[in-house]
Formats: sequence, structure tokens, C-alpha cells
Amino acid sequence: MEESSPPGGARWSWSSEVATAVVDAEGTVLSCSREAAELLGAAPEDLHGVHMSDLLGACPALQQHGDRETPLPSHGSARLRHRSGDMIDITYRSLPLRREPAETLVLAVPTGVATDWSLGSSLLRALLGQQQIWTALHGTDLRVVRTNVSPDLFGGLRPGDRLADVLCREDAEAAEAALRQVLDTGTPLVGRDQRMRSPRPPGRTCRVALSAVRLQDGRGRPSGVAAVFTDTTSQARSRRNLGLHHQASVRIGRSLDVRGTAQDLVDVLVPALGDMGWVELAESVLEGNEPPKVFGGGELHLRRVAVASRAGPWPAGLLQRDEAVPPLREAPSILSLQRGQATRIDRATTIAKLGDPEHIRLLVPDTGHSAIAAPLFARGLALGTVALWRVGDSDAFDEEDAEFLGEIASRAALSVDNARRYTREHRQCVVLQESLLPLPTVDLPAVHTAGMYVPAGGGVEISGDWFDVLPLPSMRVALVVGDVTGHGLAATATMGRLRTAIQTLADLELEPDELLTHLDDLVAKLAAEAAPAHRDTVGATCLCAVYDPVTRRCTLASAGHPPPLVMTPDGACDPVALTPGPPLGVGGMPFEMTAIDVEPDSVLALYTDGLLGLCDREHDMDAGIQWVADRLMSLSSSNATLESVGHTLLAGARRSPPRDDVALLLARIRALPDTAVAQWEFPAEPAVVAEARDATTRQLAAWGLEESAFTTELVVSELVTNAIRYGDGRVRLRLIHGNALICEVTDSSNTQPRLRRARTTDEGGRGLFLVAQLSRKWGCRYGTNGKTIWAEQSLPALSG
Repeated sequence: MEESSPPGGARWSWSSEVATAVVDAEGTVLSCSREAAELLGAAPEDLHGVHMSDLLGACPALQQHGDRETPLPSHGSARLRHRSGDMIDITYRSLPLRREPAETLVLAVPTGVATDWSLGSSLLRALLGQQQIWTALHGTDLRVVRTNVSPDLFGGLRPGDRLADVLCREDAEAAEAALRQVLDTGTPLVGRDQRMRSPRPPGRTCRVALSAVRLQDGRGRPSGVAAVFTDTTSQARSRRNLGLHHQASVRIGRSLDVRGTAQDLVDVLVPALGDMGWVELAESVLEGNEPPKVFGGGELHLRRVAVASRAGPWPAGLLQRDEAVPPLREAPSILSLQRGQATRIDRATTIAKLGDPEHIRLLVPDTGHSAIAAPLFARGLALGTVALWRVGDSDAFDEEDAEFLGEIASRAALSVDNARRYTREHRQCVVLQESLLPLPTVDLPAVHTAGMYVPAGGGVEISGDWFDVLPLPSMRVALVVGDVTGHGLAATATMGRLRTAIQTLADLELEPDELLTHLDDLVAKLAAEAAPAHRDTVGATCLCAVYDPVTRRCTLASAGHPPPLVMTPDGACDPVALTPGPPLGVGGMPFEMTAIDVEPDSVLALYTDGLLGLCDREHDMDAGIQWVADRLMSLSSSNATLESVGHTLLAGARRSPPRDDVALLLARIRALPDTAVAQWEFPAEPAVVAEARDATTRQLAAWGLEESAFTTELVVSELVTNAIRYGDGRVRLRLIHGNALICEVTDSSNTQPRLRRARTTDEGGRGLFLVAQLSRKWGCRYGTNGKTIWAEQSLPALSG
């Protein structure tokens, strides 16, 4: 209700004194206060001797007071007539002063003011009578004037106290700063989230919503602050738990790495729920296997894999990351965890149960006073535990905190188990993949190679990247690198089939382009055999290079694969300019072959596109190739081994597993000296067989291989005779002295030589049979014009 205001702008305020007047038994005003005169717009002396009927409007009860038989009512309402003629509603109370002569003290205030006083008093009593809403009236010095804060809350808040007397300094300063701003500006404060912690042990922390308004006196001057504190601790906890649930769903399980998932879990919980925390997992879980079934104390086979601390670095005295948990005595908390129940325990109980001072040092933080732990249970497996500690002046955990940790742990356990299962399957795929790859280092007369393979990580299954080093006849070597489309076991199986096919085709001594053509047909067949939904995912890229150390020439063909790099002895490194054909399985397009001359001691680098992914600009192939070339040049030196160069180049991929497999094959090129090769050309006439034997004998003597002369003469005689019999034109004989003695005879015939067993009565047909018996191995390869039959013999000095 608004206050009644007299004319002229005067306003009766809450802090004004009550209007008083003394009247006699006849109703005449004997005296009055200044406030009473101001209420009527007159001076006090003007009202002396005035009868009440002249001052009142329609109020029979007061107007009849002139009769002694009609006493003045003890209280009531009336209307006064202002000098201006306006009427003012008042509420009055009368108090008799003396019996003879009868005089009465009349106390009056404007009716609006009286109503405000009544309502304000009722409101204040209601607020101060509440138990869930805390009210404090503060003076201008922010000391408490009145409050209903109970003694059990922070030790009680009493009149004359400051907030700093019952709250810790930080919280008190923040709250008083907010109240001071309300006092200075008059701007109300509504629902400010305020933390309130007691500085005295055992301590209690709560959250309140602080609202405050400025108090003013009758003249509008600040007289204090009224503050209302509403306990929002449960709401704050609900918001915190909801936020933690959200963070857990977003962050935990982002990767399929067991350790990374455990670290994500503890990072979500610290510092939001605890001051320190760790995750301990069964050692077998880290390898992807199921955890052992352990019950009770003793050796738990746990390893601490993730830690987090609100204070920053993990304390050096506690059990560190990747250290094994020591054997523990059986305790109720351990049994609860093994049964799948979250548990809460205090410092004293923990120390008593551990017993061993060394265990206490490793497992109990110096200032930790309260702990909760929960098991990581998933699909009936106890994978490990997660534990949190509160240290210093933090509140102790309660049962609700333990239950909440159990909820988070149960969800996180599924992510940990998914990572464990992925680790197991990924390891099996890697083992299978690596078992299908050749030896990492191969040392041949033509090349020295170092091959490396890094499987994909980060939740990506391995793909079918591979490399191969295939020794060929005549000391040649085939270098192969490929990448199968897709991931997982299917890609690994496809890689194994392709590698087997390449080895078989290499034995036929096909040129690289022809070899890729056969592979293309094989991949097309595999795609046709695949399920319709997976046919488009069956494919591969491949690069095949054949190097001949005699001619020092390398022939290459590519099926959609990045070009190899050649690093010359002077340090220059450039990609080979070749024209790649389509990936294997596309069909319909030929593969072009490129031939290059390679200097001895050069390095040939073959790789899959996963290596280009290590470059910052992985989607720019040219930039990726240049990055690899620059890295090779920077890593190479006169004394750098291929193994060290390769490991350094792939160091980043080993530290942080790439999104795609990486296969790298480095080959240092070697060449046979000119003196290790002898070559003759003869006409296709029977008489030249003797010349061929004589030339062979002389050359073997020059090489110091007289012990091999008889056998080699027989081999040369049979091969040259066959070449003359089935061919025409010229016959070429070549001897190669390397780690074996190789005899080659080339003719212009494309007739396939065939080994057969001659009958007793046959006059011929024993030539190739003799060659096969006298040689370690033999074979035939076809060229553009004609064929070459070769036979390889072990050297006496190198045998046995």
C-alpha cells in the first residue's frame, strides 16, 4: 500500500517519528508534536486549543469524544483534514494519561505507513523463522544485525559477526565484495552462485544462491543490506554430476588405446570430483587378454596406467605410471571392489589396512584424508579399478560420491574393454601381417636392403601394406612394394595371396609390366569371388622393380603406386619419372615399363602412401614425395646404415601410430665388376661347341676356378648344343662369377626347354637332365627375341 502524502509534496517516511497529541476529556488539543503539526500542514501552536471535531473528517467515534460518557477508542482509523482541504487517512492508538482531569495521548501514523510496518514485521518474522532459507541483515559496515543462521552451520552467525568470522577468507571476501557492491550501487543481487566453506575442521562446504537488496532509512539513505542465502548444494552436485556424465560420454572411449582410455577417465574425474586419482588395470588387459580371476589379497597383477593431480605433477613418492601395484593384505575394501561394489574409505582406515610403511608411502597421498574407489567391470570381467582422493581442506567424500563414481566407472569399463579387445585383435592382425613379410634385412650380391613396416593405430585396423625382396637368376633381384585396399584381416589375407603370386610369377622371370598384368588378372578374380557388397573394396597398388647388377640397369612398372626415389652417391634424391598404370583390379589398361641406369652405392627407396601421410601436407602427393626426399638426404651420410636411416625416418610413426600402414624398403645398389663377367657370341654351328668349352676353361682358370672346369664344360657343352639344335642365327654364352658360378646360353628360339628322362635305347634327350644333375638350379627366361637358359653352380670356395 502506498503511503498517504499531504499536499505540497511532503512525504511521511518509514523512519519519521509517530505523530503525537494530548487531548483533554472534552476533545481539545492540549499539545502536539512537530510531526503531528506537519501532518496537518500547520504549526504546533496553531493546534493548541483546537477541538478534534475541527481536525477530523467523518469519524463519529472521535467527534463524540467531548462527552465523558463516550471515551476515546483505544485504536482505530480516522481521516484528518489538511489545511489545504485534502483528507489524510491515519491509523491511531489512544493511551489514557491521568484519571483527573482525563487526558489522552493519541499516537497516529498515516494508514499506508502502518500497513507497511505490519507487513514488514510479518515478512521479517517469516524470513527469520525459516530453516531452509538463511537471512542476514547487515549494517553499513557489513556486520550482522539480525540473522537466522543456525549454530550448526559454520559454527553459527551471530549479531556483530562478519562473514569472515565463519567462512574461509577467500569465500568471505567474495561474498562481502558482492554485498558491498549492492550497498554502494543499490543494484539488487539475484541468485549469485557462492561457495561457502568453513575454516574450522572438520569443515563443511556448501553452495548457496546469494540474493541481496540495499536497505534505506526514511530519507533514502543506505542503512544496510538484506541478504538471503538459499542452499543449492544438492542442485550444484546434480549439475556437476550431469556435467561429468556428459564429459565422460564425450571424452572416454575416443580412442581404442587401453592406456589412453584410462587416462581420459581419470582426466574427467580430476579435479571435478577428486583432487588426485589413478586407474590401475590388470597387466594382461594391457596386452589385450582377459584379466586373471583374483579374489582376496596378495598379488593382484595390477599396474597403474593413468594418474592425474589437481596440483599438477604427480608426486614422486607415490606409485608412478606403469609401475606394478605391490601385493596387498586382504581388506574389506579390496573384497568390495572384487565383488563389483564402489567403496569409500578414510585415511586412518587405509593406513591401518595397508600396514606396511612402504605400501602406505606408495598408495596414500601425504595430505589425503578421504578416498573412493570403484571397479572397472565389463562383461563379467574385472579389468581394474579407479580411485580418487581428496586432500588438504577439501570436503570428505560421502556415499553419494561413491555411488556416482561407480556409475562413471561402469560406463568407462565398457570403453576400456572395447580398447582391450581391439588391442588383442589388432595384435593378432599385426602378427599375421608381419609373419607374411620377408626378413627385414637382406644381403645379396645385387643389393643390401632394409625393410620396415609400421601398422596403423588410433582405432584404424591394419591394411595390407607389404614389401618384398626376391632373388632372381643371374644375380638379379626384384624389389616389390604394395598396398592392398581396405583394412583388417581381409586385407591381410589379400596381401598374402598377392605376395605368393608375385613370388611364383618372379620364378618365371617375367618383366615387371608383364608381372603386373598377371597380378591385375588375379585381383580381378579375387574381386569376382568376393561378396557383392565388398567387390568394390578389393584392389591394390603395386610397384615392381628388377635390378641387374651386371648391366647396372633397373626396370620398373607401377600399378597406381607412388614412384620410388633414387638417392645417388653425391647426395641428390629424386623420384623416378615413370608412368603409373591403373591400380590392380581395374583392368583394361596396359602397364608401362621404365628402365633407368643406377650408379653403384645409390639407394633406391620404395614405400607406400602411408609414409606420405606423415607429412603435414599429406593430401598433396608431390609435397609428400618431396618431404620424403628431403628427409632421406638429411639423414644419409657416408657411415649411415640403411637400418638407421629407415628407423629415424619412421620414428614419428612409431611414437604416434599413423592412420594408415607404412611400408618402407631401402635398397643400396651394388654392381658386379666387369672382370666378373665373360661373354662370347658364336654362330649356330656344331663346331663351335668345342670353342665354347675352350673359352670356358680359359675363363675359369683366370678366375681360379679350375676345380669347377670339368662340370662347367659339360653344362656349357649341353646348353650350346641345344641352342644350336633348336635355334638359328647366333648363340651367346655368358659366364658370371659372383656368389655362385652362373652359365647362360641365349638363342633366338622360343621353344620351351623340357626336362625328361631318356630311355635306355634313346641316343639323345639327356642334355637338360645332365644340366639339372650337375647344377644347383637351372631355368629359362624369355626376352623380346629368343630365350636364355641358365644354370647355377655352387663355388667350391663358398660351399659347405
